[in-house]
Amino acid sequence: MLYRKTIFLSFVFFSALFLFSCSGDDNSFVEIEEKVNPPSDVWEIIPIPKSAQRTGDVAKGKEYLLSGDYMSSGIPLEAFLAVYGSNTENILGRSEDNTNIPHNYTAVLAKNGTKVVAPNCLSCHSGSINNEFIIGLGNHSMDLTFNRAALEPILTRGITQIYGENSAEFEAYQQFRKSIIAIGSKTITATLGANSANKIAEVLVAHRDKNTLVWSDTPYIDIEEDVIPSDVPALWLLKKKNAAFYTALSRGDFVKSFIGAGMLTLNDVEKAKEIDEKMPDVLAYFESLEAPKYPFSIDNTLANQGKALFNNSCASCHGNYGDQPSYPNVLVALNIVKTDPELSNRNTRESDYNRYFYEWFNTGYFGSGPNPLRLKAEGGYIASPLDGIWATAPYLHNGSVPTLMDLLDSKSRPALWSRTFNNADYDTKKVGWNYTVETTKKGNKTYDTSLKGYGNEGHTFGDSLTDEERLAVVEYLKTL
Repeated sequence: MLYRKTIFLSFVFFSALFLFSCSGDDNSFVEIEEKVNPPSDVWEIIPIPKSAQRTGDVAKGKEYLLSGDYMSSGIPLEAFLAVYGSNTENILGRSEDNTNIPHNYTAVLAKNGTKVVAPNCLSCHSGSINNEFIIGLGNHSMDLTFNRAALEPILTRGITQIYGENSAEFEAYQQFRKSIIAIGSKTITATLGANSANKIAEVLVAHRDKNTLVWSDTPYIDIEEDVIPSDVPALWLLKKKNAAFYTALSRGDFVKSFIGAGMLTLNDVEKAKEIDEKMPDVLAYFESLEAPKYPFSIDNTLANQGKALFNNSCASCHGNYGDQPSYPNVLVALNIVKTDPELSNRNTRESDYNRYFYEWFNTGYFGSGPNPLRLKAEGGYIASPLDGIWATAPYLHNGSVPTLMDLLDSKSRPALWSRTFNNADYDTKKVGWNYTVETTKKGNKTYDTSLKGYGNEGHTFGDSLTDEERLAVVEYLKTL
């Protein structure tokens, strides 16, 4: 009983904290950046070319995403259930062992046939707003503000004592354990909701051979300390996009990038190839997702006024919506958008560190074969599609702005702010999270825009609007 209690403490510590590179980012995709209609000879805007993508089966893709074995190491199933008990919610409507597993975990068979439980892509790529659970919505409440490896010794000791050090269960847990030790202290964020998927990918890549993907306990390159945050974008935007990540870094085959979801636990490149065969179906499922409709009332007269303003001042970069939608897929230079540059600069700087990662992806397994992935850094941030933007607060690529009204009026943005993280604590007028302006940082619920990578500057294109015009534009954005 004591050992089970020990495991319980460790599980609570780890529960929602394993962040992957599903679809890049997490990685990820992109955020809002409205701008005035620019003369093409003045503004630095780079079109992003389209890449051919593989096709798949939507139903199979959904099943693999929710219940598939792209994770292949984890906590022994019996130990997991002994701690948590059966989860009767079954919000995903899954079957067999997954009937009793929380939605952000999946019970799978490890390579040696042991049943284990591991976090899945929905840890980052699902969330709730106004008490509605939405697959594809970024998880804007995830807690990555502490070292996930701190209690690993206790968890390992518990599993060893229950099953034995030479057991199949302990063997099936090993790669999961090694990855958590590697990422734990190096991927800590300063606030709830901020995402360190980019850094997690760096750490996992640093420990794996670029061709075989076999794990090395000693990293091939010294891992830098900085953790530059990003927001988790909505997956339903992917079907419009020609590149993944906020910086358009990931070009070519989206499916190849999805394999990053398994990098936490896979043994070698053979498992990656197995995952690769299933991921075209997952891409098809992602492309089938639609943005959720705004659930509150909309002033249609005001929204029509906002639509005219939007089409004249925002659509050239963010696209048109309605019966004949279009999206230009453009990258906006830093000297134009002027939002926090750290995420972009991390990709474009000349360094041995960056050269290692570009070579790893572009010349190893991920950059090989008939469907290669390519990393290409050009600087700046994507002007994102805005479908379902009402649901995706906070805004900008780092989640530094709590509401759309604040986004369109840079002078009103709070330097330090906190929110309750109650998914129903929603501001229908300003559109985004209700928040409290703080004078000092009060724990991990406070967003501090003075920190490196957390800045809320830039995207001042709405500053020239009147308050009435901003209200109209925001009313229109509710309809997207």
